[in-house]
Amino acid sequence: MGKRNQHTNETKLNVVLEVLREEQTVNEIAARYGIHPNMVGRWKQEFLEKAPTIFKRGMSTAEKELREEKAHVANLEQKVGQLTYEVDWLKKKSEEIIGHKPTPPNRRQKRS
Repeated sequence: MGKRNQHTNETKLNVVLEVLREEQTVNEIAARYGIHPNMVGRWKQEFLEKAPTIFKRGMSTAEKELREEKAHVANLEQKVGQLTYEVDWLKKKSEEIIGHKPTPPNRRQKRS
């Protein structure tokens, strides 16, 4: 069985644009590019289906999801910063009240 040809997007676009110009038949264009006429028809159909999205205003769903994700990450980063500030402040105040630095939990000696 033969290897499938991988055609670039530019090649597909050129083929479809030539078909849409209607200067030659689909069979002539397909023969020139060495592509089966059915494949040319599929590329044309896919192109025409996706063409309206080129001029669509507003964001796509992927762009909306990305924007929401970025906003969520920014919110979480702000919370982390706020909590870090609060922990540092509490450590400082506890040192002032106790008079010395508290020992970390894993360094404390067990009481008998």
